Amino acid sequence: MQPLHTSAIHQPFVVLVHGFLAHRIFLALLQWRLHKQGFRTLNWGYESVLQSIESHAERFAERLKILDADPTIESIHLVAHSMGGIVARSALDRFRPKKLQRFVMLAPPNHGSFIAAILSPLIGSLLKPVAELSTSPGSRIHSIGMPESIEVGVIAAGWDQLVSIESTRLPIPHQHVIVPCMHSSLLFRRDVVALICEFLTRGTFVENRSESHDTRLSPSSTSTP
Repeated sequence: MQPLHTSAIHQPFVVLVHGFLAHRIFLALLQWRLHKQGFRTLNWGYESVLQSIESHAERFAERLKILDADPTIESIHLVAHSMGGIVARSALDRFRPKKLQRFVMLAPPNHGSFIAAILSPLIGSLLKPVAELSTSPGSRIHSIGMPESIEVGVIAAGWDQLVSIESTRLPIPHQHVIVPCMHSSLLFRRDVVALICEFLTRGTFVENRSESHDTRLSPSSTSTP
């Protein structure tokens, strides 16, 4: 993984989005590692607990408009964890930046979370995202648009206890890789940073390979966090 050596305007601009019950501090290490690899970054934060996904998406879409109009930014990539990926998907329904190129989703509940389905009857009326991320047929998650016409890579956590691997997949062409770790551990692993950088740079998780694929990383083939 070699750092990019380009002038500021040519440096890819990466927007990071955290998930539910989280804070942008959770992405600080990932942000720093991406910066060390030559990416310009913005760690976008939001109050994830009480407000709806749509309210977060509206704010994020407004930020994307500002970035898209910034003459010092040549290209935009998104890296989002868990519900952050759903917020980003919903924002792209509202506004699709012309400069947007690639989108990496980390453990995204693209078809809902089975934990949210369990908790929704108990706390869904208070914590709106819980109800919206439920796997139930009427959940909001099922009506959010797909990130078509851009390159999308999904990194799933093989030992995820919140989101099933099947729920991370998209019904559109995309690349998919599974890393043997827990849901939030993806944010702190060096091998995940390498995968993100590879995809943002080349549009693939595997060097010299461009077609869509599904790869499982075994513990013996990955670096330690």
